[in-house]
Amino acid sequence: MQISIILLVLLVLYIIFTSENTLEAVKIIISAAAIAIFIRTFFIQPFTIPSGSMIPTLLVGDFIFVSQYKYGYSRYSLPLSLPLIKNRIFSKLPERGDVVVFKTPRDNKTDYVKTLIGLPGDKIKIKKGFLYINNQKIERESMDSTYHRYTASCFELGKLLTTCSTKFRDEIMKYTNEFDYVEILPNGKKHVIRETQGDDGPNDNTIEFKVPNNHFFMMGDNRDNSIDSRALSYVGFIPFNNLVGKAEIIFFSIDKNNYGLTKFWKWSIRFDRIGKILNKKINDLSWYETPVKAPVIETDK
Repeated sequence: MQISIILLVLLVLYIIFTSENTLEAVKIIISAAAIAIFIRTFFIQPFTIPSGSMIPTLLVGDFIFVSQYKYGYSRYSLPLSLPLIKNRIFSKLPERGDVVVFKTPRDNKTDYVKTLIGLPGDKIKIKKGFLYINNQKIERESMDSTYHRYTASCFELGKLLTTCSTKFRDEIMKYTNEFDYVEILPNGKKHVIRETQGDDGPNDNTIEFKVPNNHFFMMGDNRDNSIDSRALSYVGFIPFNNLVGKAEIIFFSIDKNNYGLTKFWKWSIRFDRIGKILNKKINDLSWYETPVKAPVIETDK
């Protein structure tokens, strides 16, 4: 059940049990529901993250706000996906590297969240673990190498090495590990991917995908543990109309520590993730003021 429905039910119950006037309570409930539906349809919608396909960008237990208006509106912007909008209106193309929530074409009901990799007309493939876009190899750098490069640059600028190191580890590396890389997309956007099986996983060598017009190619940041556009029969290319919105910010995060609902008191809140704007820190390393340029891109012919 979506978090928005849960919050609305809790609000209704609170109003019913605290109100002395039934008619007044009904009016408040109707008004609150109308406001909630309006905000959810035209501005932001909350979602929860139930799986690890976007680790380390999104963790299981993260709660995110998704901007409904970023790409315009389609029927999937409406509650219950009511077929009141035939084609997307006020449309604006998403950018490569956006974290996007969409309805899977297989049933047009299930919500997925992935990183947008391919735009209409792009040629996408994975070769020996590396991503190729339009025959260009997208270079990546291990998180450990990124850490050493930026902290060294920071130190050379006269800042305390311990300060540089602590800041980078706390802001960038806290939820990463030795399997993580910083990938730089052709438009300059950076994001962190995870390769738990190295470059020899089942999805590390694919056919070449040609993205159709008005469609997009999505991939999970947890590359070896994601069902995404690489699985043509299950997800495949995502029609523009199926986009729900852009995932923007984490507004809450719970670590269940492998405990179920019956032991909820053992869950913990990840306070450091609250208010985190997705991929902002990795794309804004100006504090370290590194002069190093992005890696040279190879071509695959």
